Parts: sequence; structure tokens; C-alpha cells
Amino acid sequence: MNLTRIFKVQGTKMALKLMSTVKCFGGEQRIYSHASEVLGCEMKFGVYMPPQAVDEHTECPVLYFLSGLTCTQDNFIQKSGFQQYAAKHGIVVVNPDTSPRGLNLPGEDDSWDFGSGAGFYVDSTEAPWSKNYKMYTYVTAELVELVNANFPVLPNRRGVFGHSMGGHGALICALKNPGVYQSVSAFAPISSPIECPWGRKAFKGYLGTNEESWKDWDATQLANTYAGTPLEILIDQGSEDNFFKEKQLLPENLLNVAADNDHLQLIYKKREGYDHSYFFIATFIAEHFDHHAKFLKA
Repeated sequence: MNLTRIFKVQGTKMALKLMSTVKCFGGEQRIYSHASEVLGCEMKFGVYMPPQAVDEHTECPVLYFLSGLTCTQDNFIQKSGFQQYAAKHGIVVVNPDTSPRGLNLPGEDDSWDFGSGAGFYVDSTEAPWSKNYKMYTYVTAELVELVNANFPVLPNRRGVFGHSMGGHGALICALKNPGVYQSVSAFAPISSPIECPWGRKAFKGYLGTNEESWKDWDATQLANTYAGTPLEILIDQGSEDNFFKEKQLLPENLLNVAADNDHLQLIYKKREGYDHSYFFIATFIAEHFDHHAKFLKA
């Protein structure tokens, strides 16, 4: 099923295309595409419409999920089992792709942890990435404006969560925008990217060699100076996560900083025997929806 719908974002007409829709737990799991002005390419994103929105036409809270390295919008939709909990709580769930696609930039597809599928939710300042790789602005502004204009959501009841690179994205979105996101959580987030190989590679490529500027995109550094609306952050981490063992995630850095900040309450759950996969996410996704519903439906 294809549907082209014209709508306005900041006065500019854009085409929103419904690529697919399927019935799921009384609601509808949809995938859309649109031409992103921020990223300069066609972008896809998922929207789960709970039965409250589909059948009762009720405006619902909205929760954004940010995926990890190599993922598209499809991984979370197909593997996490989140739809049943979104339906239970009456929450619209939006999940974008992880980077711009098909730009033919030099080096775009050379490695799995940089370029395509690895936007790291930052606004790049370095050529040739700076023109298009602005995933932070995309997920916090353009996509939000698009969703608010076209779906039955409550704009002031907004949460964000994510996995791995997307967990990093969720944390910085909430910490950089006090009061905008009422709830935040993460599965195995890259908590201190300026201290780990993944983060240092991405930040050097996207942000340049001035490491002082990297602090604006590091959850641990942002938590150190956070003085905004109090946040209760839920983090799940598997004990058998290879990337945790290889010091790519470093949740302990964030834990230490948050412990000294009265504006942050960090709930950290180390799950014995679990790895980094979507089996881990599917096991504990219900608790994350309970966490978000506590704030989004207050």
C-alpha cells in the first residue's frame, strides 16, 4: 500500500509516503518515507499506532526509539516485540533509520561503524559529512515536527530510548534538552564515547580533532554539568555483552557522574547472562515501557 500525503513543516511542502502497514496487537505498524531537508536524502521511519489512536482517534504520548550500529528502522520493529506494550499503554512509537543513505560520499560504506548505518546522532562539522550527517537535528527537530504535524500525538508528552549507539543518542537528546523529554531509557548505551574506540573514531570523523568539542555529544560529560529538569534514567546492561567487556560502552563512567548530580537518578540494572542482541532487548522491553508510561501518562 502506497499513499502520498502533502503536509507542511515550517511552511515547506513535503511528501510523506506510507510504504507499508500491518495490523499488530490491535494497532497498526507502519513504515513511512519522506525527503529530509536536513539530511538531503530519502529517509524511512517506523510508526506504531496503538489501538487507542487507530480506533478511538485519541491523542497519545509519543516515544522515540533510536537504533544501534548497522541497523535500519526494521530491526526494532521486527525483533523487539515492543508493539504489545505500546498497545497496552497507548503510546505511539516512532523509530527512524540510523543515518542518511545513498549519498555516495567517499568512505560512506567502507566500515560498519562509521558512515552508513552509523550516524551516531550528532551534527557533523567536518567535510564531507557536515552537509548531510546531522542526525541529532533530524531526530530532535525535523522528525519531531513531521510527527507532530501528521499523527495524533501529544507534543508535550515525549520520551526517548535506544540501544547501543542509539542508547547514546537517547541519552544526549534528553540531557541536551532539559524538560523536552519527560522520560528516557537505554539498552547497553555507549555511555562515554570520548573514552571508547567506537566513539573516538566517529567523533574524530564527524566532529574533527578538537576533543573539547566532543564533550557536547558525550552523555557522561553532559551528565556532569546537567542542571535541568530532574530525570530518572533507566539503563539495562547485559553481563555477557562482548562490547561491555571490551570497554566500548563504559556505563560505570556515567554511573559515577550521575551519583553526584542531584538532578539525575540513574537506575542501572545489570542483567546476568545477557548479551548485546535483540533477544536481550525483547526480554526487558516491557519494563522500559512501564518506565516511560509512568512519566508520559502522569
